[in-house]
Amino acid sequence: MLLNSSGRWYNVAVGNNVPMGDRSHRGKLLVALPALTDDNFDRTVVYLLEHNDEGAFGLVLNRPTDHGPLDGLVRWTDVVCRPNVVFVGGPVQPDAFVGLAEIDSPHDAADDSWALIGDGLGTVDLSRDPALISARLGRLRVYQGYSGWGPAQLDGELLADAWLVVEARRDDLFELDTGDLWRRVLARQPGRTAWLANFPDDLSVN
Repeated sequence: MLLNSSGRWYNVAVGNNVPMGDRSHRGKLLVALPALTDDNFDRTVVYLLEHNDEGAFGLVLNRPTDHGPLDGLVRWTDVVCRPNVVFVGGPVQPDAFVGLAEIDSPHDAADDSWALIGDGLGTVDLSRDPALISARLGRLRVYQGYSGWGPAQLDGELLADAWLVVEARRDDLFELDTGDLWRRVLARQPGRTAWLANFPDDLSVN
């Protein structure tokens, strides 16, 4: 569920669609490669919340804004981890907000305060009173908008070498300084893939 700035919820399911088996990259990182020409995703790192036959959606991890939680989310201000600002999750539905957090306590299937993605990470229902659930959460970030792909769209971009799929580390999602996250994630990859971390911002520089 995504909360918009007027308090209305969009119904975006997480974990309830038809699985893709081994083809699903849910819970992994997408790292933008030089072949990707969309400015919305230039040098971005995206955490995939869902990837199935109906499409995919996720959150850009390295686009912080300069403002804190907006109207309707002020009560979450003291819960959000540093830097205490909203991040731009992507260009889709920019008036919607997603809470992404560590889930410290075992998941209770009867508790709909969050939806688990995996490895103790999940999306949080931001309409809830944070005082009632914050003790069960670790680090939390709030994202404005999200990144979305239609059926088979992301798969086509992967075949075109627009993205690199890598395993996510929990700290990737909650880095204090996200300015160099793209390079850091690439630099830790094996073999020649790590060389991409040195790709110049300006192609005229070599």
